[in-house]
Amino acid sequence: MDEIIKLIPQERVQLNAREVMQLYTDLGPHGAEDVLCRAMADLAQRLQRCEALFRKGETQQLRKQARALAAVARQIGMASLAAVAGHLMEAVDRGDPVAQAATLARLLRLGAQSLREIWDLQDLSV
Repeated sequence: MDEIIKLIPQERVQLNAREVMQLYTDLGPHGAEDVLCRAMADLAQRLQRCEALFRKGETQQLRKQARALAAVARQIGMASLAAVAGHLMEAVDRGDPVAQAATLARLLRLGAQSLREIWDLQDLSV
């Protein structure tokens, strides 16, 4: 009898803590927390929009959301999330729906992990 193996993809989140700490240095605790909270809310919304746009087949809008998501992620030190958003844009540019689906799934997983990481880092700095 064949055995079914459930794969649980995991990858390491690359978070540039120096960029987050620089926000605290530049803006002070309250200003940095405000920027981080707004950025995290924005990222969460953009991740949801990416998923909805993919399901609707609106690939050009999906590409725009991925580009904006990458920019926000870079600003708060989420290097791996920004990179995967770039990979999603490449899959859209190639017109490869299978690559788009796989990369979007990776983006959503990594997005959730990245948001948890930045939340934990933010808690440590307060």
